[in-house]
Amino acid sequence: MSPSPEAIAVGTILFVVIAAYALFGGADFGGGIWDLLAGSTERGASPRRLIDESITPVWEANHVWLVFILVLLWTAFPPAFAAIMIALFVPLSLSLLGIVLRGVGFAFRHTAQRLRMQQLTGALFAASSLITPFFMGTVIGAVVTGQVPVHPVGNVLGAWTSPTAILTGFLFVAACAYVSAVFLVLEARQRGHQDLLRYFSLRATAAGVLTGALAGGTFAELSTSAPYVYGRLTGIALPLVAISIAAGIAVLGMLWLRWYHALFLRVTAAIAVAAVVWGWGLAQYPYLLPTSLSLAAGSAPTATLVAEFVVAGLAVLLVAPGFALLYYLQQRRMLTAAGTEADLRLAAQPGQARPGQPAAAAAPAATAVTTALVLVMLAIKAIRDVFSPSHRR
Repeated sequence: MSPSPEAIAVGTILFVVIAAYALFGGADFGGGIWDLLAGSTERGASPRRLIDESITPVWEANHVWLVFILVLLWTAFPPAFAAIMIALFVPLSLSLLGIVLRGVGFAFRHTAQRLRMQQLTGALFAASSLITPFFMGTVIGAVVTGQVPVHPVGNVLGAWTSPTAILTGFLFVAACAYVSAVFLVLEARQRGHQDLLRYFSLRATAAGVLTGALAGGTFAELSTSAPYVYGRLTGIALPLVAISIAAGIAVLGMLWLRWYHALFLRVTAAIAVAAVVWGWGLAQYPYLLPTSLSLAAGSAPTATLVAEFVVAGLAVLLVAPGFALLYYLQQRRMLTAAGTEADLRLAAQPGQARPGQPAAAAAPAATAVTTALVLVMLAIKAIRDVFSPSHRR
């Protein structure tokens, strides 16, 4: 039984969003990995400052991609969603825990007053940035190898602890570090930090080589652990694999030649990541869970799939412009140029002002806004009372 065109189209949308999360969310997690590897407080101060400036405006927004992936998988392909959530409950929970702890660490290290607490919350942020992509990688490895049963009764330990799953976890970590380092090279160049430009250029090269080595090892492991997917990767999906390899080599070449063209470097790194994700999707077709649950059998009714198009269209119309504006402002440093840690601490303490600003300058404006809101609420209540049936009687 062949899958419907609607199911194929929604599956395509799903893998497009997965590629977006792998790119933007991966760069976000990679920043935390480089934070972890930056060294002591004094030696790693400059890299961590650049990482903070790059991540702060966008780190929360990147999880929109993850939410969209989960909702789309749940509503469009419910049998696959149920099987994955049950069989891989442990690694998924650890990934979620990492996301939560990462947010806590990142938020509190900017407001902590004591150095010891800053170090503790910073370590929490950095370590969680390593944990989350690793366990997400083990989930993908478990799905690719076909070790997720269609009707699991509980956590399937062997599915996400197999050699392929572990290798995929390490591959995810290396890929996140690679994409992040490439983006940080451009951030350092934009800010004129020549020392950090060389710093992250070397690390991007090392991470790129490591990612390539892990990808090769994982690819070789698939020949025995996932013969169906491996056969498709060396067949119909081979052009996408070749594009990813070529893009990765091109990025390393641009870094080696010190040709830091913002558009070409970003686009080429994005192609290297996205082509792998799309190659995986094509290699797995027509299965949601290789050789056990087909796309046709695991798809929701046609009406539900059509509704997914409406949701995706609304996301393009409403969410995409917001993301574009966010990244536009971030790239031009319009979101963090005037915001320092001292400013944040002062803003959290009513009655204190920034240097050179009168202490009560913001008070009249805040009072005026509050008064206006109260008057509007009172006016609405009065109008409602006038036109209510009890008042007319």
